[in-house]
Amino acid sequence: MISANLGAYGSVLVFMAMAFAVAAAAAVLPFLVARSTSHEAGRETPYECGFDAFSDARAKVDVRFCRVAILFIVFDLEIAFLFPWAATLGVIGWVGFASMMVFLGVLTVGLAYEWIKGALAWD
Repeated sequence: MISANLGAYGSVLVFMAMAFAVAAAAAVLPFLVARSTSHEAGRETPYECGFDAFSDARAKVDVRFCRVAILFIVFDLEIAFLFPWAATLGVIGWVGFASMMVFLGVLTVGLAYEWIKGALAWD
C-alpha cells in the first residue's frame, strides 16, 4: 500500500528534489566560484546608466520616463489580452470580436489623446 502511494507521488518527489538541488546550487555556487572584490578600482565608477553610485536618493526623475513606462505597460497588457482572444476567436464568435474591437478602440483613443497632448514627445 505504501509503495502504491509512493508511485503516485513519485514524480512530485523527484520534482521537489530537483528543485531543492537547483536552489541549493544557486545559493552555494557563488561562494565557491566568486573571487574576492574588496576595493577594486572599478567599484567606485558610475554604473551603465550614468548616475553616480552613491548620489542623493532624492534626486529628481523626469516625469516623461514614468509616462512612457505606463504606456508600455498598457500596451503590453493589450498584447497579453490579444493572444488568448485570437486563439479562441472561432469559439467566441461575433460577440467576442465586437467586444475586443471596443477594447482596442478605447486604447486607440487613449493613444491618440497622449499623442495629441505631446506625452510621447521627448523635446
